[in-house]
Amino acid sequence: MRAAAWPTVAASYAHAVAHARGPQDMGTGAAGTTGGAWASPTQRLPFAEVRRLWELLLGPDEEPHVGLVVGSSLRPADLHVLGHLVLASASLAEAAAAAVRYHRLVSEAGVVSLDRGPQRSRLVYRPTVAPGVMHPQQVEAVVTGMVTAAGWIAPDWAPVSVAFTHRAIGAPGRYTEILRCPVVFDAAENAVTVRTTELDRPRALTDPALTALHRRHADGLLGGLPATDMLCARVRGWLDQADLLRARPEDLRDVLFLSPRTLRRALREEGTSWRELLDEARHMRALQLLRTTDLTLDAVARQVGLSGAAALVRAFTRWHHMTPGAYRRHHAHNGVTSRADSV
Repeated sequence: MRAAAWPTVAASYAHAVAHARGPQDMGTGAAGTTGGAWASPTQRLPFAEVRRLWELLLGPDEEPHVGLVVGSSLRPADLHVLGHLVLASASLAEAAAAAVRYHRLVSEAGVVSLDRGPQRSRLVYRPTVAPGVMHPQQVEAVVTGMVTAAGWIAPDWAPVSVAFTHRAIGAPGRYTEILRCPVVFDAAENAVTVRTTELDRPRALTDPALTALHRRHADGLLGGLPATDMLCARVRGWLDQADLLRARPEDLRDVLFLSPRTLRRALREEGTSWRELLDEARHMRALQLLRTTDLTLDAVARQVGLSGAAALVRAFTRWHHMTPGAYRRHHAHNGVTSRADSV
């Protein structure tokens, strides 16, 4: 369900690609475009143009490790507002949630999802362009960039493993050296595997108000992007505004012109499901309400579509391995004292 037109990429990320080895290496290639020619970091470039940047960077010999170089050299500004959201995240779990929601601001050529498990969790990257259109090094840059961004807020952290769907295109030792973990090739998915306890470990000295400011800006930029025909993005947008207690696949029949059966099949083809998207929407809304309101846990539960405080505690503990009351105390918004803090 990919859009017919080329997806776009933020100029900030294209700039990182163009200057991965210094501005002198790129010259004035890629249709005369250089990193200094873009007016704004949020300017959108067609994926085809960014692919030409990659072809220049790869060179005639298809330099095998250049994707690792790009990904490991990323700075927060290269991801624009997503980079700032990662820096402001209270845990790797929040940074991963930001990547899932806002990766499209960086590039529309792929989607990020988080598969949480009780012991280990995986951050998965799936290109949405046709097979063969994206160089393997481009995929490696994105996945390596995930590991690099996690290091911005957890410098002593390392993944359990990293996996790529393509074969190794360079010396395996180079992958292990940069990613600091075992690396698997010819895997079913491109993924970074982490210990769930490390994903949920809270960081000190975070500023929820600053995070909320970045998120509002990111939501505004996201709303300004052209509509995408990725169905999961359209369902997410609908769920953002929906009554989560009563939301059903049937409710989307008149919005998306799809039967519930067709909707479920199409979401499965995109690597997700109605249940996962609804759970994600509840998670995101719960985080927002716990940070920014003093609603009781029963009231928060109703607004996120759960039956009551007990159900919210069970769900939130699954999401964050802590109770909503503990989360709220740790991330109190501007000194608000909640009636739910005792839970």
